[in-house]
Amino acid sequence: MIHVLAIITANPGQRQRVLEAFQANVPAVRAEEGCIEYGAAVDTEGFGGLQTAFGPDTFVVIEKWASPEALKAHAAAPHMAAYGAKTKPLIASRVIHVLSPV
Repeated sequence: MIHVLAIITANPGQRQRVLEAFQANVPAVRAEEGCIEYGAAVDTEGFGGLQTAFGPDTFVVIEKWASPEALKAHAAAPHMAAYGAKTKPLIASRVIHVLSPV
């Protein structure tokens, strides 16, 4: 299994627009062979010093894939290219961590 954490920071005030495009793409991603988990998360309010907040323009995509091959196929999928083209002007930065469980 492969885990992915993608940290997406939108341009100021654009996170909701990026999340709307993301959510529209979720059904296609979840239908991909080897997709175990795929969803977005934002900071939870009310945890004060217990957490390090990402901030109002950032969200994290949490993914699990059955294999490296499934993840590579996902990255090359046409719906991901379309999502990337649609959101590229709205995104300030994107950091992707591909992890193996221990």
